[in-house]
Order: sequence, then C-alpha cells, then structure tokens
Amino acid sequence: MEQTEIILRAIGVLTETNAMVRRIAQDEDAGPETTETQLGALVTEVFPRVEVPADAGPAEAGQAVADAYLPATISLVGAFAFLFSELADVHDSGQTDIKTADLLQDLALRMSRADDE
Repeated sequence: MEQTEIILRAIGVLTETNAMVRRIAQDEDAGPETTETQLGALVTEVFPRVEVPADAGPAEAGQAVADAYLPATISLVGAFAFLFSELADVHDSGQTDIKTADLLQDLALRMSRADDE
C-alpha cells in the first residue's frame, strides 16, 4: 500500500473518529464500533502476513516478524504524525474558522490530486 493511500485511509479513520466523538457527546449510548472497524481494516491492510518457517527458532521468528512489520509500522505512524502536524499547524496559527472535518476533507482532496499527478 502506497504512503498516500495510507494517509487517505488515516484521514478516514480520523474523520470517523471525530464524528463518533460528536455522537457520543450527544448520546451516551453511542459507541466506537465504526472507527474500530475502519482502524482494524487499515491495520490489517498495512501490516503484511508473516510466514515463519516451522523450524525457525524464537530469535529467527522474532526477526522475521520485526523485518516484516517495521516498514508498515513506520508508514502507519508516519501517516498519523503527518496528519497530526497538519491539524496542529492550523490550531497553532489561531485559525478558528476551520473545522477539523473541513481540514481533513481538504487534506484528502489535496492528497488525492497529488496521487493522480
């Protein structure tokens, strides 16, 4: 999965989380099911399936998993760090007329356009 796609999917997770938090604030019975599903799907798609040889020792098995998961972990953390930075920049600039959902939508559009180029 390309980094741009991971960022776009992370935007979806953050957008859904933002909406969920608002629903919970209005209705105490509302739950986080949708976000957990989106986040779970993203993690499942980003992290590769790891096949460890049956004769591998604990150190070899651990190294195989670490080697497979490190790039995925860096990509996923990098996507959320990028989005946090973008949101923090707007917050720190004192702009109060921009809602989080609008900023995430704008970021998604910009990322989609950049990916098309």
